[in-house]
Parts: sequence; structure tokens; C-alpha cells
Amino acid sequence: MSGSEALDSFVDKWRARWPEWQVAGVFVAEEQRRPALAWFAVLQEFDAILNIDGDPLPADAKLGWWATELRDWARHRSRHPLGRVLEPLDAPWERLADAPPDLPAARARPHSLETALAGLAGYARAAAEVEAALFGGPAASERALAAQVLAARLAEAGMAALPETLASAGAGTAAGHEQAQRDWARQLLEAWPRRGGGPVPRRVWAALARERLRQQAVGRLAPGRTPWRTLWQAWRAAALG
Repeated sequence: MSGSEALDSFVDKWRARWPEWQVAGVFVAEEQRRPALAWFAVLQEFDAILNIDGDPLPADAKLGWWATELRDWARHRSRHPLGRVLEPLDAPWERLADAPPDLPAARARPHSLETALAGLAGYARAAAEVEAALFGGPAASERALAAQVLAARLAEAGMAALPETLASAGAGTAAGHEQAQRDWARQLLEAWPRRGGGPVPRRVWAALARERLRQQAVGRLAPGRTPWRTLWQAWRAAALG
């Protein structure tokens, strides 16, 4: 596989999970679209490490590899295909390299919503600082970014993402599982600042993610099936923050 094909495979994997971006991405400046997709693909790699199902050791080893890779990006060296796009850009990559160790601990059931958000605060802060350097403007709220990570975890890990109190309340039946996950989605929505700030690419993606979480909270999820609503939400996020 060529370097270009390898890069496309990571970006296409992110696009496949976010079909809404085909509509929403037009509100991102053209020169920022390629690095934005590469950056989101990197964050998806971290989401996969957080939400690993089964033996965590391979994922933890991959996490260590990423920490080394990010430090190399700070020296404008890269091995990963996504680095071909991102490492030429000046950003606090070493700060992000220090943050991923938060992720293994975040796999455990949180005691509460606030402990779940606090457990990801360092990672969220580092990611927000990288985004601000890549795309300009103030950094996103770390609380908003952490809430988005937890929303992705809920979508991927289901019941394993819930605090023990909710997981226990929903145990036993499929209907109980579904209700517990809807309750967690509602809690995340309440904690997620509606205007989390950050550069335009983050604001647009966050609007899509928040809409998915809203749909999950009311028991339906159909990403990409309402293009006019997606268009309006993306425009509002890009224009108003």
C-alpha cells in the first residue's frame, strides 16, 4: 500500500463513521479540510484505544507507540501516514503525547458524570490546544471536548461506558439497557456546553456529535438522514460558535 493509499484508508474510516461530514464539511475553510480530516482520524485512533473490547494490552502498546510518534512530530519526523499531513504543522504535539495515559484509566466505570469528565480533562485540554494551533482561534472548552469523547464511548461501548449506578439500574433486560444508555446520554447532554468554542472544524464536528447524542437520548439514531438539518446545524456552529 502506498503512503497516499494508507492515508486515505485512515481518513475514509473516519468518513464512514461520520457521513454527515459530506454535507457539514463545506463550512470549513478549504485549506483546513485536509488537515481537519487527518486530525479527526488521529482522534478516532485514540477513541478506538479507549473503547477496546477484550484484551487491553495491544491497545496499550499502541498507545505507547502513539506517544513516541507524537514526540517525533514535534521534531518534524513521522512514520504514520497521518503525520505526513500533520507533522509539518506547528502544534504542541509533545503536550498531547503526555496525555494519552489518561485513556486506560478512563476505561473503568466512572463513579459519576463529574469523575468521568475529570478523568479525561488532561487529554481533552491537550487536544484542544493542538486544535487551536492547527486551525487558529481560541481552544475549545475541555469540558465540551471530554463530553464528546464520552459520547463516542457510549456509542461504541454501550453499557460498559455507564457509571455503576446506571448500569445496575439497567441490568437484566434489553429495555433496561436501552433506558440506562438513554439516561447517560441525557446526562452527557446536560454537561456538554452548547457552545463549546474552539476552531471552526471542532465546532462543526461537535455539532454533529451533539446531535447524535441528542437522538440517542430520545431513543433514535439516524446519522446523515436529515441533510437539511445537518446543513443548518453546521452553518450555525461555524458562524456562531
